[in-house]
Amino acid sequence: QVQLVESGGGLVQAGGSLRLSCAASGRIDSSDGMGWYRQAPGEQRDFVARISSGGSTFYADSVKGRFTISRDNAKNTVYLQMNSLKPEDTAVYYCSGSDYLGRLYWGQGTQVTVSS
Repeated sequence: QVQLVESGGGLVQAGGSLRLSCAASGRIDSSDGMGWYRQAPGEQRDFVARISSGGSTFYADSVKGRFTISRDNAKNTVYLQMNSLKPEDTAVYYCSGSDYLGRLYWGQGTQVTVSS
């Protein structure tokens, strides 16, 4: 089993910043990548960013230049620094990771609300 616990969400004004954290425990495959996704009300869950075990990063076009994903392998924690936030960034943000069998796990999500 893998447990993923997100934190750091909240309410912020447009142009502000938030830093999300995702702490992983259990049989997480630390050699695999971890990622962030988000889901707005009535919408599908969309990819936001991903980081490989080696530190390579990938971003959705909508967040490039504003969001930064990073990880602390020793702590099994992945972060998402979100700057220049926009109202359209409002969503529940989910962390994802996998176990050694390749099964994908999700955290419970953390709400990010950006007011205009």
